[in-house]
Amino acid sequence: MQKVLGLSFLFSCLVLLFFSRYSNRVPLILGSGLQTNDIDLVLNRKNCMETVVKIIGENIPSIQALNLSNNRLFQLNDLAELVKQAPGLKQLNLSKNELKSERELEKIKDFRLEELWLQENPMCENFHAHNLYVSAVRQRFPRLIRLDGLELPPPITFDVPSPTMLPAVKDGYFPNEEIRALIQRFIQQYISVYDSGDRQGLLNAYHENSCCSISIPNSAQNPVKSNLAEYVKDSRNIKKLKDPVMRQKLLKHSRLCIVAFLNELPNTLHDPNSFLVDVHTHMPTMLSFTLNGVFKETEGKYQGSIRAFSRVFITVPAENGGLCIVNDKLFVRMASGEEIRRAFVTPAPTPSSSPVPTLLPPQQDMLHSFSLQSGMNLEWSQKCLQDNDWDFIKAAQVFQKLQVRFVESRDSNNSFI
Repeated sequence: MQKVLGLSFLFSCLVLLFFSRYSNRVPLILGSGLQTNDIDLVLNRKNCMETVVKIIGENIPSIQALNLSNNRLFQLNDLAELVKQAPGLKQLNLSKNELKSERELEKIKDFRLEELWLQENPMCENFHAHNLYVSAVRQRFPRLIRLDGLELPPPITFDVPSPTMLPAVKDGYFPNEEIRALIQRFIQQYISVYDSGDRQGLLNAYHENSCCSISIPNSAQNPVKSNLAEYVKDSRNIKKLKDPVMRQKLLKHSRLCIVAFLNELPNTLHDPNSFLVDVHTHMPTMLSFTLNGVFKETEGKYQGSIRAFSRVFITVPAENGGLCIVNDKLFVRMASGEEIRRAFVTPAPTPSSSPVPTLLPPQQDMLHSFSLQSGMNLEWSQKCLQDNDWDFIKAAQVFQKLQVRFVESRDSNNSFI
């Protein structure tokens, strides 16, 4: 008949067992060895496990292998203390116990285990596929080489011995100056027409078989309350929209449908100083880039509201060297406080011997609008407006006269730019 021991006597027995059996290479087995000596060691009891952890910490802290299989363990709270006592443990056998959830492994995830056995625990039945089981375990033990005796693919680790300086963040990316000039010309013309109030002029920007979509964030916040109500019905956020029929319906096809759709969106005024461009694909037959920035709505219920946007253009070369859009994906969200603070702020003038007048808010709006529609930078746009006494129509007429030759020589049937 097995006898249940007092803690002091149990302590002495365990010490003798440890020193008689322990080596760095052979797993220390708790349970079977004691049972053959008529000792009933119930490791699922808190005081017994605490005693075992204490003995290991005081006598063999360099232990590398431990076998706790078949001990009716249903939780690992007390075993977690062993992480501090024996940090070099690499092999742990917890098979044939009563662990019901993989969440128990969170308590011992600080072990740098290379081998682990968990088979014949109820938790193993929680996974419908073996790869999910392996993934859940390896998430806790990324250095694991063997699981349940089976070899695993080499783990992906990032052992960085010292802090590494990351490259400085760049304000956008262009592969070369030629691509930069091409994209900047395209953006100036596209946004100028988009903000003009009549987007019919964008027809030449799109390929006959192009497609377009718009989406807003999939957040818990009510889009109506977040002032994005104008975009809700057309949003094609596939994380939220599961119906394949609706996904297809909200994808706009052909340039006629796309421009008709764009004309239904609120009128806008973009801030060119907020633009950030990243080119992600550059080939002779295709150019793909993302335009980020902010704009404000200029009419309707939410007039003056500032939005942040990210727009992905996939373009192909046009016949006269311009760009033609084949895919246009627009993402609109509420602008952050910092984005709102920096939006539509005229750059500070450079130091000068003569005083530079501060522009009033209406003049700032007129300046940005004129810059977008003319394609000129803010400095030349401001000079043109000032020379014409801030008369927008008069300044536009003067600019158009100077652009007659360019307009007449442009082949508008072949491309947008």
